[in-house]
Amino acid sequence: MSLFDEETSITRVGEGVWEAQLCANWNIGANSNGGYAMSPVLRALGELTGQPDPISVTTHYHRPVQGGSIGRIEARLIRAGRTTATARGTLSVDGKERLVVMAAFGDVETEVGIGPEMGPIPPELPPVEDCIPRADLNQGVDLPLLSRVECALDPDSVGPGERAVVEGWIRFADGAAATTLSLPCLVDTFPPALTALVGNTGWVPTIELTTHVRRAPKPGWLRARYECDDLHKGRMIETGALWDSSGAVVARCRQIGLLLAK
Repeated sequence: MSLFDEETSITRVGEGVWEAQLCANWNIGANSNGGYAMSPVLRALGELTGQPDPISVTTHYHRPVQGGSIGRIEARLIRAGRTTATARGTLSVDGKERLVVMAAFGDVETEVGIGPEMGPIPPELPPVEDCIPRADLNQGVDLPLLSRVECALDPDSVGPGERAVVEGWIRFADGAAATTLSLPCLVDTFPPALTALVGNTGWVPTIELTTHVRRAPKPGWLRARYECDDLHKGRMIETGALWDSSGAVVARCRQIGLLLAK
């Protein structure tokens, strides 16, 4: 079992109710990474739908989640169709709702329509060994998360610079292969695109994050590209994508988050 599987595991404690022990090794500063905190809820939704893959996942973050706490998950099935099932779940800690997840599950490898195959082209990157480990950067916040996820940035992405674009490589630190269930977590573990524009960013909390899982990833490093082209009064819009070792896009995401004063 991978560390991700172990540390996002859930225990059913009632009808539509689960508990999860959240691990502080996925923290950014004192708070859990948002993609990690959402993942136990996603597991519960997968159980409810009976489908293998999260196709679309939207998470609204209401309050921070502290690593080391015990979370209560409440979830319900909204609709089960022929190829897609939709469910909704919440994560609460100490009686307070922390986040809400709406997800559609299906089978990403089952053909359900027609049309030519198409997708975004992966970025051209230096070899991993020629990139800069995220752990070597000063981002203005402690990152226990890096004990679980390895990131290596294209040197051209290390700011401050003229564009809010970061590109590089990402994988689980224990060498576990990414899965469709872990992709919605991995898309939220790369440095914010604003890092390339302003340098260290500190904690950039997410208000809402939507991930679309496109394919089951092949084993190996994932290529990543994130861009922020919209920042207004501290609220930023960021768009990202991950490609697997075959060069196929496996996940795309978009979020609105906050650039806070450090």
